Amino acid sequence: MALKVELKPGERIILGDCVITNSDQRARLLIEGETPILREKDILTAETADTPAKRIYLAVQLMYTSKDARAYHEIYFKLVSDVLKAAPSTWPLIESVNNHILAGEMYKALKEAKKLIAYERELVDHALHRNSEPSGAPHARSA
Repeated sequence: MALKVELKPGERIILGDCVITNSDQRARLLIEGETPILREKDILTAETADTPAKRIYLAVQLMYTSKDARAYHEIYFKLVSDVLKAAPSTWPLIESVNNHILAGEMYKALKEAKKLIAYERELVDHALHRNSEPSGAPHARSA
């Protein structure tokens, strides 16, 4: 079964290790075969991977699009180790990413890594919210 992809003008897509940029008109592609495919909205670059979870996602993305995923294992596991030391509560998500990588299911690993990014955002938002409350101030009570 072919994958149907519609690209907006100027939109990019990764097919294997190639980046394809659409011209100035919408395009519809039917893609058959087994090759890694990523739409622009799912692509991270070194510049946009600005948090630990996003760097993990980028490492998984590189594994997914590479002909030799093992070339990125060392950096991936270093990043994972650092995140687990800082935020042990990420373990269930990281374990899921790891399991998909070990099973050779790179696209599924990428989807799980996206969940890790969302969880990281929750942790940061929670920490920022806690730190913005005045210390020692009584909480307002509703009447």
